[in-house]
Amino acid sequence: MKFTLSWLKDHLETDADAAAIAEKLTSIGLEVETVEDAGARLKAFVVAQVVTAEKHPNADKLKLCMVDDGTGAPIQVVCGAPNAHTGMKAVFARPGTIIPVSGEALKIGTIRGLESRGMLCSSRELLLGDDHDGIIELPADARIGEPAAKALGLTDPVIDVALTPNRGDAASVYGIARDLAAAGLGKLKDGSVKAVAGKFKSPTSIALNFSADAASACPLFAGRMVRNVKNGPSPKWVQDRLKAVGLRPISALVDVTNLISLDRGRPLHVFDADKLTGNLQARLASDGEQLLALDGKTYTLDAGMTVIADAAAARGIAGVMGGEETGCSDATTNVFIESAYFDPLRTARTGRVLKIVSDARYRFERGVDPEFVVPGLELATQFILEWCGGEASQIVVAGRVPDWRRTIAFDPGYVARLGGLDVPKAQSVSILKRLGFTVADGAILKVTPPSWRGDISGKADLVEEVVRLYGLDNVPSVALKRSNTVAKPTLTPGQRRTRAVRRMLAARGFNETISYSFIPRGDARLFGGGDDARQVENPIASDLDALRPSVLPSLLAAAKRNEARGFSDLLLFEIGVQFDSGMPEAQVTVAAGIRVGEGARSWAKASHPADSFDVKADMLAVLETALGAAMTAPVKAGAPGWYHPGRSGTLALGPKVLATFGEVHPKILAAFDLKGPVAAFEVILDAIPESKSNGKARSVFTPSPYQAIERDFAFLVEQNVTADEVLRAARGADRNLIEAAAIFDVYEGKGIPDSKKSLAISIRIQPKDKTLTEPEIEALVQKIVNAVAKATGATLRT
Repeated sequence: MKFTLSWLKDHLETDADAAAIAEKLTSIGLEVETVEDAGARLKAFVVAQVVTAEKHPNADKLKLCMVDDGTGAPIQVVCGAPNAHTGMKAVFARPGTIIPVSGEALKIGTIRGLESRGMLCSSRELLLGDDHDGIIELPADARIGEPAAKALGLTDPVIDVALTPNRGDAASVYGIARDLAAAGLGKLKDGSVKAVAGKFKSPTSIALNFSADAASACPLFAGRMVRNVKNGPSPKWVQDRLKAVGLRPISALVDVTNLISLDRGRPLHVFDADKLTGNLQARLASDGEQLLALDGKTYTLDAGMTVIADAAAARGIAGVMGGEETGCSDATTNVFIESAYFDPLRTARTGRVLKIVSDARYRFERGVDPEFVVPGLELATQFILEWCGGEASQIVVAGRVPDWRRTIAFDPGYVARLGGLDVPKAQSVSILKRLGFTVADGAILKVTPPSWRGDISGKADLVEEVVRLYGLDNVPSVALKRSNTVAKPTLTPGQRRTRAVRRMLAARGFNETISYSFIPRGDARLFGGGDDARQVENPIASDLDALRPSVLPSLLAAAKRNEARGFSDLLLFEIGVQFDSGMPEAQVTVAAGIRVGEGARSWAKASHPADSFDVKADMLAVLETALGAAMTAPVKAGAPGWYHPGRSGTLALGPKVLATFGEVHPKILAAFDLKGPVAAFEVILDAIPESKSNGKARSVFTPSPYQAIERDFAFLVEQNVTADEVLRAARGADRNLIEAAAIFDVYEGKGIPDSKKSLAISIRIQPKDKTLTEPEIEALVQKIVNAVAKATGATLRT
């Protein structure tokens, strides 16, 4: 909710400045997000005078201007505005200035052979309007070199308040002023609205056409005709206020509805009466009924939505947006003003289903004042008659004000019990009355909320009102009571597993990324996704329109952004969700990582391009950390299509895939415009079986006091025998003594038969209870050779 300081003071008598008002608002629960000048985004723009404006020698529609910005010698600027002329004052942007309409810094350029060292700006370039046919011409008395915002009158502080969903009463400048007055910061001015006498009977009647069970959709509908109006620009003060809060002035008949919506929290709509067919009615839409709205889009409605319709068709989506076909234009001469009360829940649903966010919906779904339907209509009539002329009809009304009165029994002592503040009863009563509540005195108070506070439904709400006005800063800080009991663990096994994996990957030198689980649909197709079931209907951005089938696209995109900034050697990981389909149960948590280029450089070992062996080690480390034990599941060659077919693998328990790893396929690297090499791993954390430790603590690590022994073996095996098969057989020869087994060489070529290859492995033998004798070592070596030979058909290479 944005408003200017001067606008607020139209309703509040106070000498407080913007800082004091912001502090008070925050203290009473209306959190102020920002306070800035309306012209803050224009602080780099200055007033300049066009010393000369001559025809560009190389272009018919360009002018070569010499501009004085008060810094010294005139500056040469090439300008295409037809209204640029000698002697005028204009808004000038120097090189380096950020232009609001584009968000880019202005650069020195050459246009048709002549250098241009700045820009003379139009309203559109400054986001002050749509006019871009010419540059802004400032008043002759504007001082050269002074801030352009001052010359444009944009010096009024703009206050932005973050409203909670229940505070529809504060979605207006008058509502903000009302709360501040209740808090003691000024006096609320009279906000009553005088009635406008109708001079003729409205030729357009209105009606409510609902069944009994849907009558709450629109209990009250009011309107009136204003004829012989002359539409045009709204007054400057109105345009300035709308611009200051980020709205674009359109015309008097449109601006009046925006002004009253912001000023009094009363959304309205103005129809071009000559475009209506017959009378108006509020009714439910028909399934499949369509309407072309003011945003230029055609919406398909359903039977749960309320519309304002004439005899021919629906003309507006009630509480959300009007229709384009009956909208006002410069040629409009007769209008019908609509003011109604629409059900908040139905309005909110309509907006969500149609994906429309509008100021009207924002207020109706939070709840508007049901008693201000007719006064809001009267206020709009006054402005239209003042700005556009014409004469007003009598008001026509269908329905009645919904019953909003309710009485709450309230014990003043409840403030201390629930709010922690000992507020005297008289002060609680005073606070409630200042907020507009009716209070009947007694041991138990009888409190009736005002019509604009539809969010007050119980005694807890009344406590909140008393506490926030008494002062949230006055709520005492109370220390927690000491307890000898130990809190039960709150983390689930999955959460503990995720934390452990995150710490382990960080210890291995990886940097964590956090990204959206949405990616471009084109990227999703590269990883087996991009289908309709995983398409996002209402994406937060046009390039985030698909649920990701893998975490890797997000990591590769991050790598590309880093590579573009000169960081080509990376270790990145993310623990996040991916989606195997569009169904809720298809969401799984994955730990994925990539090594790009030479990865992290280390003084301890020589660097080398990332390969599948690196990420295999990363994958196994993740699995062992998550499982709390060594991973013994077999690794098989082959992985999904985004991996290199000959340099990748999969680890599975039966049909359940636990992890994949390997070098990323060249076509994927090309799609992401990455130079590579890139190796990646993906571990499905949700697929890892739970630890069987039953919560028992791991036994204390006791290192063996005896010397470890390492032996190397070179085996001749068939080409189709994998290194993993050899290692598993070797480890299985004696699990008590063999601590580790690793491959360190694969050789094919001279001296090796064509159908075979040589696999060299290293075995670490760790005695635990005695030093092994030479015969015992030789016996174990032979046992290893026999085990490998039996499992794979290998022979020891001599």
